[in-house]
Amino acid sequence: MEAFQYRNGWLFCEDTPLVDIAREAGTPCYIYSRNAILANYRYFRSAFADLDPLICYSVKANSNLTILRLLQEEGSGFDVVSGGELYRLKKIGASWDKVVFSGVGKSPAELQLAMELSIRSINVESLQELEALADLASQRGECPAIAFRVNPDVDAQSHPYTLTGLRQHKFGLDMEQARRVISILRTGEHLRVTGLGVHIGSQILDIQPFINAFVRLKELADEFREAGLPVEHLDLGGGVGIPYRGEKSADLARYAGFLKDNRGDYKLFFEPGRFVVGNAGVLLNQVLYHKANHGKHFVIVDGAMNDLMRPSLYQAHHEILSVEEKRASLTADVVGPVCESGDFFARDRSLPQYLPGDYLAVMNAGAYGFPLSSNYNSRPRAAEVLVDGSSFKIIRQRETFEDLVRGE
Repeated sequence: MEAFQYRNGWLFCEDTPLVDIAREAGTPCYIYSRNAILANYRYFRSAFADLDPLICYSVKANSNLTILRLLQEEGSGFDVVSGGELYRLKKIGASWDKVVFSGVGKSPAELQLAMELSIRSINVESLQELEALADLASQRGECPAIAFRVNPDVDAQSHPYTLTGLRQHKFGLDMEQARRVISILRTGEHLRVTGLGVHIGSQILDIQPFINAFVRLKELADEFREAGLPVEHLDLGGGVGIPYRGEKSADLARYAGFLKDNRGDYKLFFEPGRFVVGNAGVLLNQVLYHKANHGKHFVIVDGAMNDLMRPSLYQAHHEILSVEEKRASLTADVVGPVCESGDFFARDRSLPQYLPGDYLAVMNAGAYGFPLSSNYNSRPRAAEVLVDGSSFKIIRQRETFEDLVRGE
């Protein structure tokens, strides 16, 4: 992570020592690099520049309003999966012609909100959703733009919980179902089919599954056009991963080159999330205790699985760095205070001899960190901080005990 480096023995985010942030914002807290987020977005945009795509940042990856505003100012559109995410975009004054709405369980209220906002595309994922949307559109006398999310049955070779493009998954219409809706749509009066889309999973570093999915999607889009349905865009989803433990980065140049040669005249949409924010953030923790049981060592920190769920949920690997540079001297687990054996950030990791009061950072935590956090064990959720060069600001206040019972 280029934004996080040691200088004179201390870990910095850009030009700001993490220890300074810890002393002012407290711990645990999420720290994001403004310039890393922008650099990642610009790199993705430049990789596909020849295709002139619509890039819709995936709000679920990190939905802090400050980050959404930052990306909007950079020209990004947005991919949402809930009414709550649409509400966040209303708060920042999003451009609705750059917003797409995905998800298998959109409620009638969410569909109605999407129509009221006249978003770019409602991505339909089932026949019953299509019927519900058609009924609402008829009642309102409107004709919203829709796309169909297709399940291409492509194995992305990722964690089972992050795969979404196989026939056993809940997402999208299978290819035959998608073909069967052609006759329905040709006679429909209240829906405009403008696109088809796929999203085959997350944390994918091999480009070939993306290519395989595109080939199947374009074949289907050509069939829609031959039947007289004016498909204009192909939404290729997100899912491009980041290296968490030294893996080779995804070959975006190869992907872009293939698409340039094979897309025809279709407009392309992308929905990057993790790629934009994943390596731009860390979770900063303070060491509470060092404990040993029968030769097994535990570094107990004030952050926990309710703050960062990925290691427990996905068995995800995150590097652990000391805020004050130290040499590793023992093998230990990094664990939190939550009453679950699954409450850990690392297991059997080579670490320094930490003392109470030391700080450590869980790296590559900018995506699916805070958005997955909870109040389990009645723990207030962490603060969020954005660093810009030598300055930083708190972009989400730490919750209080009073926040825990608000509304009860």
